Amino acid sequence: MVVAIAVIGVSFVVSAFLTCLLRKHGEKYGIMDFPNSRSSHAVPTPRGGGLSIVVTFGVAVLLLVVNKRLAAGTAAALLGGGGLVAIVGLLDDRRPLRASIRILVHFVAAGWSLWCLGGVPDLDLGWISWKWGWTGQMVALIGLVWLVNLYNFMDGIDGLAATEAICAGGFGGMLLAAGGLAGLGLMAVGLAAACAGFLIWNWPPARIFMGDVGSGFLGFAFGVLIIASAKQGSWRVWPWVILLSVFVVDATVTLLRRVWTGAPWYQAHRSHAYQHAARRWGSHLKVTLAVAGVNSVWLLPLAWAASAWPRLAPLLSVVAVAPLIWLAFRFHAGEAREEQPASPRGTSGSGGFG
Repeated sequence: MVVAIAVIGVSFVVSAFLTCLLRKHGEKYGIMDFPNSRSSHAVPTPRGGGLSIVVTFGVAVLLLVVNKRLAAGTAAALLGGGGLVAIVGLLDDRRPLRASIRILVHFVAAGWSLWCLGGVPDLDLGWISWKWGWTGQMVALIGLVWLVNLYNFMDGIDGLAATEAICAGGFGGMLLAAGGLAGLGLMAVGLAAACAGFLIWNWPPARIFMGDVGSGFLGFAFGVLIIASAKQGSWRVWPWVILLSVFVVDATVTLLRRVWTGAPWYQAHRSHAYQHAARRWGSHLKVTLAVAGVNSVWLLPLAWAASAWPRLAPLLSVVAVAPLIWLAFRFHAGEAREEQPASPRGTSGSGGFG
């Protein structure tokens, strides 16, 4: 109990404090996100605030290892691979890097983490288990890289990326703890607490942006959590799929539609469903609250059911994702429909691969 309080409480407080310092540092040294044609904001705003999440959560993970609540391999996967992703993201926030460099680092980080975790287990399909061997390892490698990038894509309006991490990490952590995996559960909740501290400064209207250093790290951290959970029961991948499905569906549908229509999918854009919704509703806050609502009212009960009845987990994942795919098309994910900005502030437009 003492360790849990320390991880959650300290993560929240320290993250909020560090974010405040990073905001002042960005304003003083000109580390700002200036509006452009792809942005959802109109006021120059400090960026790179996600570094507070990286540092705070890294310390929390070390604390869990020291107290023997978390396996050393899981910590090495997160700190080693996640550290690489965060470093390349931080450099990119300061001075844009070539996409090829970023992607290469992401693959190296993913490979390292898979090695530390001992690869991925067989795929649980409910009533049968698919022994997918090296195919599974390649899917996991690409999946980790995709999670890094899709989380970056979805960090495009105020508060959205941090709110999603709080919901997915908090709910996922509680389900893991209830299922007997207290260490992994506390790791997930600690990530949510660090994001909550950051969100104080990123809540609409945002006073600092997460930047690639934070968004990429969050995507990678969730990837490590998914694989580490699956190692303790391959069916445990499905509750995570459900909890992260808002981001997974929007980013994936957007990318596939842009590829299908011949749009330059590798370039930054403002055609995600959440970006269209923010412009249609004229508010970042409404979209962020809507995503929180979907996570709490729709996805959490389904994730709980998937944890309670593992054989139904794949089917429940389909049930969770189906209406979200409909919503993605309803809000024109992947279509280049330029409208007026949602508000005078907001996070920078996302969408560039890598």
